Amino acid sequence: MENTHILFWLVKDISWCMVWKTLGILMIGPTLGIAIVIAWRTRALKSELAHNLAIVFWITANSYWMLSEFFGFDTVRIGTLTDGKHLAIIPFAIGLLILAYYYLVQKPREAREAQVATL
Repeated sequence: MENTHILFWLVKDISWCMVWKTLGILMIGPTLGIAIVIAWRTRALKSELAHNLAIVFWITANSYWMLSEFFGFDTVRIGTLTDGKHLAIIPFAIGLLILAYYYLVQKPREAREAQVATL
């Protein structure tokens, strides 16, 4: 499943690069869908879940950015601070926050619990 996921992701990004709108848009579903399934299947392992959720949000941001370019709202001003494509920072940031939580809170907690268990 993970190898198929990479294939779909590459086809999506190549389509974006080549401005093959229909194929790029069609590849969002399977690319994001498989990423969600992988995250669900790894939910029992906190490390894997955190990384796989970050990938889900990365693909979401990446897909939004692609759509913003395909449909021409990438340079449309939204408010005074940003363009349409820059809203992709929201899912990118969510993925980053998930990883930050894992590395700054969850992983040290697991290390402390493992150390106490060995005493």
